[in-house]
This record gives sequence, structure tokens and C-alpha cells, in this order.
Amino acid sequence: MIREDIERLEAENLSPYAALSSKSKGRLQAKEPCSIRTEFQRDRDKIIHCKSFRRLKHKTQVFISPEGDHYRDRLTHTLEVSQIARTISRALRLNEDLTEAIALGHDLGHTPFGHTGERLLNSISSKGFKHNIQSLRVVDLLEDGKGLNLTWEVRDGIKNHNSTGKPGTLEGQVVLISDRIAYINHDIDDALRAKIITMDDLPRDCIELLGHSHKMRINTMVNDVISNSMGKSSIKMSTQIREATELLRSFMFERVYLDSKAKSEDEKAMHLLETLFKYYLNRLEKMPKEYLKNIDEHGSEQVVCDFIAGMTDRYAIRTFSDLFIPSAWKVLE
Repeated sequence: MIREDIERLEAENLSPYAALSSKSKGRLQAKEPCSIRTEFQRDRDKIIHCKSFRRLKHKTQVFISPEGDHYRDRLTHTLEVSQIARTISRALRLNEDLTEAIALGHDLGHTPFGHTGERLLNSISSKGFKHNIQSLRVVDLLEDGKGLNLTWEVRDGIKNHNSTGKPGTLEGQVVLISDRIAYINHDIDDALRAKIITMDDLPRDCIELLGHSHKMRINTMVNDVISNSMGKSSIKMSTQIREATELLRSFMFERVYLDSKAKSEDEKAMHLLETLFKYYLNRLEKMPKEYLKNIDEHGSEQVVCDFIAGMTDRYAIRTFSDLFIPSAWKVLE
């Protein structure tokens, strides 16, 4: 079978540190192997074709309802992470299919309005809320009402893609570091486009070391990861490049993520989501049946979080408008 030929090529050509699809720890529910695709290829395809993946195109990355066609959204962020992660994995002879599957699925549980929505749900839910854990809930339970039944390796990479995570595979580690490379650089690009910052504002020492353009900085970081991880059992940057990257990240938190024009609509978005959360918590019967079936096992708060987190920005806005704005007011200028 074609799958067996691919598995043989993996065993012959990939790094000793790579995760082999033929050695996967398996799925939550056993499934007959495909004659053509490996287990990790099947997971990648399941993610690409699922509804949660398509909804990412209408979820905020940093800028809520930006005026312009070129700002990143959650889907374009995901694709940029995937591209960077695949480049690193291929160079290190790791399992590119596994890397791609993790990268494409890592943000499936992200809320509307980006990290603003995540902070809101985390603050008002007694169980808290983390988008990486929610992404795992999406692939294990919520997508199509039954989950995607992914392999252990993909699920582990999705769960552990955040800064405190400890992925169990090198492919998962690649996605973790690629996520950071992607968002730091594309958020700088978007903040420059929005004129929130200028090139002169960026830390001079970091720019001199990493590069004066978007592509140069990504190239520097990616090459550094590859050269410092080749033939090793962990994925990492050199101390010098890592420290410069962290300084850029700190700069972005200070100037863009926490207090800037990019966050000017945060309070409105938080009010909108909190209002929806309280509304549905008191009117559970108003939610779709696919969520209601989980109440006995997971509780009302979790089920409402699942519903809110799955919304796109525009669906959340439209739902709020339908519930709380009198129809006659909607035609007023």
C-alpha cells in the first residue's frame, strides 16, 4: 500500500528524533488505517476540512475590525505558523506532516476578538479558560458534536503549543517556537501598517541583530533555530537570538498588545462577550442542541464557554445585536 511505502521512507530518511507515523501512540477511538495516507496526514486533512478551521478567517488576531484588507486574522496567523514550522521541520528531517497538523490545529479553540475574548472568558468562568485547552476540546469533543479523533501526537502538540507547554515530540516543540516567531513578526508588521509604531520605535539593538525588514527577521530566527537544533533532542534558539526575540516580544506587549490603538475596542468587545455569556448561562435552552448534550458531564459554564469561544467576531456581534438592539434602532444612522 502507498501508506506503507511512505512509512518505510519515513523510517529510512527522517531524523532519529522524528516522530514516525507508523509508531504513533494512537487515537482515542481505534480506527482502520488508510491505504494511502499516514496517520498524521489524515489528521492534517481532518483539521483542514473541519468547520472550526474555516471559522478562523473571521476571528481577530490583534486588531478588532481593522480598516484594511491586509491585517492578519486568526487563519492567516495559522498559515504563517504552519509555513515557518514546516520549513524548520523539513530542514531538521522531522515529520513534516505531524508538524503541519499541529500547526493547523493549534488555535482552533481561540475565542472571538483574540486574546481579549480569552481574558474575558478566563475571568468570568469559575473553571478559567485557556485557548490551547479549548483547542483540545474542539478536536476531542466539539467539532461536529463528536470531535475529530486525532492521534496522541497531534493532540499533545495542540495542547502544549503555548509558552508554558512541554510538547512530547520535537514536532510539537517546532510549532511552539514557530508560533512565537510568527506572531511577533507579523504583529510588528501590522502595527507598523496601523501607524501605532514606527521602525524607529523598535529596539535598535534587536533590529541590528535580527534584521531591518519583516522577511529578514523571520529568516534570522528560523536559521538560528535550525542551526541550534540540528541533530539534537530539543528545539531552541541561540542565547543571543532568543534574548533579542524576547526583547521584541516585551516591546510589543508594552506598545501594542496592552495599551494602544489596537486595543481601543477591547472594552466594548469584553462587554459584548460578557453580556452574551450571562444571557446564555441563564437561558441554556437558547443554545444549539449540540452543546446542550454536554451539560450533564461538563456543566453549564463550560458549555456556555464552548459556545461563546466557537463564535466568530461577526457572529458574536450579530447575535448581540439580535438579542439586545431593538430592530428599529438598527436602521438609524
